[in-house]
Amino acid sequence: MYPGRMTASSPTTTAPAAETHDHSHGSARWELWFAIAAGVTYAGGMIAEFALGLPMVGWPLVFFLATYFFGGFFTFRTAIASTMRGKFEVDFLMLVAAIGAALIGRWAEGAVLLFLFSLGHALEEYALSRASKSIESLAELAPRSALVRRGGDEPVEVPVEEIVVGDIVVIRPNSRIPSDGFVISGVSAVDQSAVTGESIPVEKEPVADPERAMRTVDTLPAANRVFAGTVNGSGVLEVEVTATSADSTLSKVVELVRSADQAASPTQQFIDRFQRWYVPAVILGVAVTLLISWLAFAQPFPDAFYLAMTVLVAASPCALAIATPAAVLAGVARAARAGVLVKGGAPLETLGRVKAMAFDKTGTLTWGAPRVTSVTPAADVPESELIRTLVAVEALSDHPLAEAIVRDLEPRVPQAERLTATDLNAVVGRGVTATIDGERVDVGNLRMFDEQQLALTGTLADAYTQARDSGQTLMIIRRGDRFLGIVGVMDASRAESAQVLSALRGANVGQLVMISGDNQRVADAVGREVGVDTAIGELLPEDKVAQITRLAETHRPIAMVGDGVNDAPAMARADVGIAMGAAGSTVALETCDIALMSDDLGRVPFAVRLSRATSRIIRQNLIASLAIVAFLILATFLGLNIGAVVLIHEGSTLIVVGNALRLLNFERGKEHHGIDHEDRPTA
Repeated sequence: MYPGRMTASSPTTTAPAAETHDHSHGSARWELWFAIAAGVTYAGGMIAEFALGLPMVGWPLVFFLATYFFGGFFTFRTAIASTMRGKFEVDFLMLVAAIGAALIGRWAEGAVLLFLFSLGHALEEYALSRASKSIESLAELAPRSALVRRGGDEPVEVPVEEIVVGDIVVIRPNSRIPSDGFVISGVSAVDQSAVTGESIPVEKEPVADPERAMRTVDTLPAANRVFAGTVNGSGVLEVEVTATSADSTLSKVVELVRSADQAASPTQQFIDRFQRWYVPAVILGVAVTLLISWLAFAQPFPDAFYLAMTVLVAASPCALAIATPAAVLAGVARAARAGVLVKGGAPLETLGRVKAMAFDKTGTLTWGAPRVTSVTPAADVPESELIRTLVAVEALSDHPLAEAIVRDLEPRVPQAERLTATDLNAVVGRGVTATIDGERVDVGNLRMFDEQQLALTGTLADAYTQARDSGQTLMIIRRGDRFLGIVGVMDASRAESAQVLSALRGANVGQLVMISGDNQRVADAVGREVGVDTAIGELLPEDKVAQITRLAETHRPIAMVGDGVNDAPAMARADVGIAMGAAGSTVALETCDIALMSDDLGRVPFAVRLSRATSRIIRQNLIASLAIVAFLILATFLGLNIGAVVLIHEGSTLIVVGNALRLLNFERGKEHHGIDHEDRPTA
């Protein structure tokens, strides 16, 4: 109803304070009280004039003047602010109509106009506060104080604003975490749903090296990191702070969501352009109506003027002005509750129209960590012998593949059967050698054994070829004079990737592409497993940008899903950039259009469906708004009085807002249930 306060500004500018729509509960409460006062004084004027028969110049006029004050207070304030910016908006039109009614002595009609207009706006504010409170409630999640241990002393309670990076914060059971940081002591499960949207508490454990952790905060595993505003479970944690309260993930999310309406959606931009000529056209139309009624049809001037003012009210685009911003506000608020940070109406509306979606492989469709994917012993070798030999050797190495092997295979070796290796020697580009019980053990790639003129034969050679073609990185194990077998390692795809891509196809995303820096064989293998249309490997960062550009030539708009750091250039080139696991990453939060606060890939189809639901509601609102305006203008010429016009006018605005608020109850689909948290590799 107040487009000057509700309409989003351009994507590149920040709206002035006067233009931002105040959805605070306090503002809505004051407007409601003023509207109630306007209703009481209007009723008093009607009783005094018609029930008691008092002359207008007396108590009725006093009551109606009071109605003008209470009903017109906020309208006048907003109209003046918008007029001073050179904009003539709905508030201005309503004020002109009310003043016009008073000039021809129709105080009652002017009073009811302002009363109903103010009441409608107050109710609209209360309705919209549901959406805004969903956002503002995020800001209240962080506690006001924290227990801080400094210099090894007993912890003391300090305001969260005084916490600095490097402080040690003690988190008691079932209390909120005051700052971002990493665990240095204690084990507990933390409810992160308020920040990341994860429904299951995440187990937390201490880092091995706090000094190293502070240098590599953004790459720490989820098991070590905590965020302000999340809720600790039953254990006591000690956390080293990595961000002040003003720089925490929670603060950044609140700030970005609050400013989400700065990126106007394409529909809102169209409405803004439409209103720039529509409002002056209404004023011109009202003037023409007045002249034709008075001069051409010889109506008395007061009657002609009254008709013109009624047309002015009927043609005011209140519902039209709020149709898009209300839906965007509700959609952004609903997304935030699910751990999806949407930076305004532009990406929210654009995402629902995507024709193609590109995914980075590592860390997006896959876990970004190697896992043992196959163990193939030689024909005459027990699998247990192969595993315990390999584990003994790789336990001496700090190579990432060695860590994956020990992590995945060591639990399969009973303590009593474990071997001890010595004399580890790395052969660059080939593998490693070691000694077990006086025998030489070689673990390496095919090149290592080719150079020794040792060849795989029989079923082992066939197994090697098959595993290589599936994209696995293979290690051949030989002890003494015999081959023990082959072990394959691969960056495993996420358990839910195939299901998520299927859900996107169901949402009419026509082209699904995977882009990767890995070799083409690995890219093809992962692509087949998860079900993309095209898998493109061996790409440098600039090559990924070129691929997005090429894809955009035939499929627009296009979205890019990545980690928001290494993929930032490609995400920036896409129409919508979506960053996964953005919680705690300043770079990811700043470079993307949509941030998935957790690593739940299932939020991508949810965001697409929410975007389409938002666009659908925007269309419904726009059609209803224009239809009601057309009906009211026609009904005005057929004799509908100004009070009924205002009542229908304000009712239509409330209907539009109520329709938009349905987005707050938008449900997530079944695609997010596919995630298996136990399937993720751990460090």
